[in-house]
Amino acid sequence: MNGERRHFTPNDKVAALKRHLLEGVPVSTICDQLGIAPTLFYRWQRELFENGRKAKAIDDAKDAAIQQLQAKIARKNEVMAELMEAHTELKKSWGTLTKCRQHPTLRNRPSTSRPCGPSSRSPRY
Repeated sequence: MNGERRHFTPNDKVAALKRHLLEGVPVSTICDQLGIAPTLFYRWQRELFENGRKAKAIDDAKDAAIQQLQAKIARKNEVMAELMEAHTELKKSWGTLTKCRQHPTLRNRPSTSRPCGPSSRSPRY
């Protein structure tokens, strides 16, 4: 050996592990082809399985967070529906533009030259 260390990419490591696990190529053959010791191959295999467990734990945490956010959105939608229903009922209780003078809070007000209602308001700039 010339003392220089070889580095394998994650894709190279996964390819070697696939050949053994899926195709059934013996570990000794793969190690001879790559010029590595069998202990290194088995370290790669252990790291793959450990990272697989970590990835599953991360996925489980993400799923829990997604479920929590979906529940929060559902609650928000329920509250919005209740508020919209109350808003609609309030608008109905006020009546139409011609009936607005009959509302208890407006009954005793002096008459103005402009009609009441949203269309008579001055524009907001």
